[in-house]
Amino acid sequence: MTAGTTSLPSTIGWTLAQWQHAYREGGLSPALLIGTLVAGLDAADPAWIAIAAPEQLREQFARLHARLASLGGDRARLPLFGIPFAAKDNLDAAGWPTTAACPAFAYVAEHDAEAIARLKAAGAILVGKTNLDQFATGLVGTRSPYGVVPNTFNPAYISGGSSSGSASVVARGLVPFALGTDTAGSGRVPAAFNNIVGLKPTKGWVSTTGLVPACRTQDCITAFALTVEDAAQAVQAMAGCDEADPYSLARPEGAVAHFPQRPRLAIPAEPDFCGDEAAARHYANVLQRLRAQGAELVEIDFAPFRELAQLLYQGPWVAERHVAIAPLLEQQPQAVHPTVRAVIEPGAGYSASDAFRAEYRRAALARTIRRTLAHVDALAVPSTPSIFTIQQLMDEPVSRNAALGIYTNFTNLADLCALALPAGLREDGLPAGLTLIAPAWHDWALADFGLRWQAAQEIPPGAPGVASAAHTPAPALHAAGADEIVVAVVGAHLRGMPLNHQLTRRGGRFLEETYTSAGDYRLYALPGTTPRKPGLRRMPGQGAPIAVELWALAPRAFGEFTAEVPRPLGIGNVELADGRMVKGFICEPAELECAEDITAFGGWRAYSQSLEQQEPTGR
Repeated sequence: MTAGTTSLPSTIGWTLAQWQHAYREGGLSPALLIGTLVAGLDAADPAWIAIAAPEQLREQFARLHARLASLGGDRARLPLFGIPFAAKDNLDAAGWPTTAACPAFAYVAEHDAEAIARLKAAGAILVGKTNLDQFATGLVGTRSPYGVVPNTFNPAYISGGSSSGSASVVARGLVPFALGTDTAGSGRVPAAFNNIVGLKPTKGWVSTTGLVPACRTQDCITAFALTVEDAAQAVQAMAGCDEADPYSLARPEGAVAHFPQRPRLAIPAEPDFCGDEAAARHYANVLQRLRAQGAELVEIDFAPFRELAQLLYQGPWVAERHVAIAPLLEQQPQAVHPTVRAVIEPGAGYSASDAFRAEYRRAALARTIRRTLAHVDALAVPSTPSIFTIQQLMDEPVSRNAALGIYTNFTNLADLCALALPAGLREDGLPAGLTLIAPAWHDWALADFGLRWQAAQEIPPGAPGVASAAHTPAPALHAAGADEIVVAVVGAHLRGMPLNHQLTRRGGRFLEETYTSAGDYRLYALPGTTPRKPGLRRMPGQGAPIAVELWALAPRAFGEFTAEVPRPLGIGNVELADGRMVKGFICEPAELECAEDITAFGGWRAYSQSLEQQEPTGR
């Protein structure tokens, strides 16, 4: 441990923006912050199956800095630079054992799962593999030889599964995001039970190469985080077509990115809460809050959704689970958790005729569901109908697990995307969630609405004692005075750029380097401007973090500065990564039709350097 480590700030509950800010301030490195974080993790904590060893961290840090050097030191090209994350232990990570919560099944992975490889390429650091219901079979978090993962609000209750460990470490603020998987709701149920966000993307958008399959045709890799922004940024970093995955898909052009300010949301006409009156009252309160935010609620017949949900475990899709672990079941059946074995073994009994009959019914129900959702923007359901104690699950492991899937099991079978949101606490102090579900490729529209919902919540996300940290903004490197106006510059006004003098000669003070909000802005190189200038466009859910500099100007100087801004540029409001709103450069959308999209560079400075490298020497 180096000198001064004892004075390091606690990273518990930090969001991505807070981690990024800590690195930008200087003096804090990934090796220092993440090394300290990992040293404080408890190997006896049932949420973990494996924690990164020092040599595993050193290797990742070395690769991170080598990649940064190859990018000329531009961290904007690494949007997850130095961000720690955890992954459910049915995902491969090179050099780590993959157990799927079954020691007899374990093997050491030779390669990273594609999702993990993409996160590392964006700068993220894997710090641990998390516990799960064995072979991702369960929505409860109680079916693992590595221990039961308790609820982060009340340890007598279940954490939800199968991605129990990932949800727990995020809710307790140990990592800012973690990967789960979702076949029947495993990326949403644990989010609801632990007061965090769970984003289940459109099936196929995130590659499942390197995932131990549950139902290969239905599996999705998901992200848990304290905030919608962080979950969306994690998914954005993982997403993209993978030629090695035959089920992988590319996001189509023109996919819906936002809902109207007054969205139409479908709700079940007769919601089922399995006799849980506290859950029913909580959902009624959630509906009132949705109406208060301007949503129009439309009652629908939920029967087709429920019938489709039942097909997942009461139909031949169980045979897919059997295919995934058939050799183990044949050779070492005792190695499989008794409840998991009882669920999967009947899969061997389905015939091809059974499979086709079920597929025909699935297709008919999915079409009915698409027709229903065509008249609304999304479906809004309770994330779960109830919550159970660990003892209740031990007493009735199958029926209570099945009850938890009423509002989740149909989603992948109908090719829908989903966003689980914290929705406050029930009257008994336990968390409960709201899930928004929409057709494929409406992921960013769900996230856009989720941001609005999130902003209106009174209870911060995460477990008790952690929640407030996520809403504590990181301090500015240099604070603006009370009589100064902060402006974000993105191009020719950056330090060392041709127009920076327009700020400095008016007494402008540099404050800090930062980024725009994750996923909300795109950057363009405008044609025919001298000097060359960029255009920044807000496109919620369709952009990336863009590097900016913050400058402080006196009001009169700000007025003079804005008077020099030529068309098609203007000054408007720009949202930063930590949620602050400042004045900044924006561009008229019509002028961007012929402009070059340079978002992938992450900032104007990186783009300018790329042009210099292309130009011949001796000019």
